Amino acid sequence: MVLLNGKVKFFNSTKGFGFIKDNESAKEYFVHITGCADKINEDDEVEFELKEGLKGLNAINVKLV
Repeated sequence: MVLLNGKVKFFNSTKGFGFIKDNESAKEYFVHITGCADKINEDDEVEFELKEGLKGLNAINVKLV
């Protein structure tokens, strides 16, 4: 799988989901807390992989950089 770099645009830790903006394409991807290897917060720089989900691509294996 390809590792991408991005920034956490929004993350609601109470509900366990958010969005990551890819640094290269500026696309935004959904992230669920179950796809996070590290605890993330808004504005964190992260690396992640993409996996097809029910409603499009989801960020998985999300780690702090």
